[in-house]
Amino acid sequence: MTQTTGRIFDEMARLVNDAAGVAQGVRREAETVMKAQMERFLRDMDLVKREEFEAVKDLAAAARAENERLAARLEALEATLRGAAPARPADPAAGDQPA
Repeated sequence: MTQTTGRIFDEMARLVNDAAGVAQGVRREAETVMKAQMERFLRDMDLVKREEFEAVKDLAAAARAENERLAARLEALEATLRGAAPARPADPAAGDQPA
């Protein structure tokens, strides 16, 4: 009887071991499918890459700095014009540009 019981336990152990291997295979397959689905989802969302975002961010910062520099230069030129010629009120018909 001992021989039969041992063989039954060996068969059950092998069955459990095989089931664990199948479960790991199913888990790996599920992970692969989920990863592929997530990559497709993100690709379809048309997200911007980090490098592209940083490049546009740098361009925006440079444009903002240039805008501030030009605004200061314009203010200095307007101050110079106000000091050289008497200030005249702007004519709405002429497009708000002093002559």
